[in-house]
Amino acid sequence: MKFLFTCQPAFGHFHPLVPLARALRDAGHQVAFACSASFCPTVQAAGFLAFPCGLDWLESSAADTFPALREMSLEDQRSRFVSDIFGGATATAIVPDVVAVAATWQPDVIVRDYWEFGGFVAAEHLDLPHATVGLGTFIPQEPLAAMLAGPLSRLCRAYAVPFAPPLGHLYKYLYLHLAPPSYLPAQETVPVAHALRPLVFDRAGGEQLPGWLEQLSAHPRVYVTLGTVYNKTAGVFETILEGLRDEPLNLILTVGRDRDPGRFGPQPANVHIEHYIPQTLLLPSCDVVISHGGYNTVMAAISCGLPQILLPISADQPTHASICQRLGIAVVLDPNQMQAADIRQAVRTVLADPTYRDNTHRLQQEMQALPTVDYAVDLLERLARDRQPIFA
Repeated sequence: MKFLFTCQPAFGHFHPLVPLARALRDAGHQVAFACSASFCPTVQAAGFLAFPCGLDWLESSAADTFPALREMSLEDQRSRFVSDIFGGATATAIVPDVVAVAATWQPDVIVRDYWEFGGFVAAEHLDLPHATVGLGTFIPQEPLAAMLAGPLSRLCRAYAVPFAPPLGHLYKYLYLHLAPPSYLPAQETVPVAHALRPLVFDRAGGEQLPGWLEQLSAHPRVYVTLGTVYNKTAGVFETILEGLRDEPLNLILTVGRDRDPGRFGPQPANVHIEHYIPQTLLLPSCDVVISHGGYNTVMAAISCGLPQILLPISADQPTHASICQRLGIAVVLDPNQMQAADIRQAVRTVLADPTYRDNTHRLQQEMQALPTVDYAVDLLERLARDRQPIFA
């Protein structure tokens, strides 16, 4: 069987798909990705066939492709991404290329990341079954239909694909729901939703832990990341450094492959700033995670039982932060208002109050009890074979 994945060109969209794609390949199936030409090297480095399709852009430098973003607030950018970029420009550009790839490669199923809508249009146009991989949050169908009512509805009409609220056909066949039940119950999404253990992947090459990690003191280890898209948000790393560099802890920052760790200047011996360290290697030895609240980092922290401090900047981060705060596994701060004293007190709070870690451990146990990726492979094989919706 052949499975064609479509995803937006960013690590946050691609990484959750990799364990599933690898499991399909290990089961003897052929796997390929359709994505931006500039993102194809990332896909190929992970060992997959990549077809350059659609708009050639990277989400980490979205303003280079969509200059109007530079004039918008982060809140306005959040809605624009869904309606005009994900639901409009990128979907419109990728559909004809996916249709062309399908004519020669002939996939049995199209698997799309939650925010990539062109794969849905192409699959419906080609009368192929399609599956969606959810990323922890789920926009109710009627609000989502309102967001997508412009460009995506026109695209659907151009390819004779129905577009009618509440958009149940967007998830017509299969929805793979990667979140613990307390985080977001699968039954609150769609009838074809199947809960799975979140899939953590972050090592495309030979990345290893830095040697200095073995020399750290016995003080608590606090890990900081702002992901790969919002890691240039002005002042956030600087405020964290100001607030924590003199605390009795080991502070580890990863600032992204596109940022220079040296730009933050000299730091005391307990502070380490790197481009990138795989979280799957680092987090088991940490005590607290500070992040922007991106799906991958939130799930990685939960999988290791670590309490969090979340600084939601944009995209779906405020939603993840709200959920984590409700569950009692994180302190949430506004990165636009945060002062050095705020982040310092937040770290002291989650280290001193065992409730945060206890709550996280309960969620960790929920996650570990969910079906593994092998169950997802079974579902996708069944979808390819039967071409019928798979209800939970």
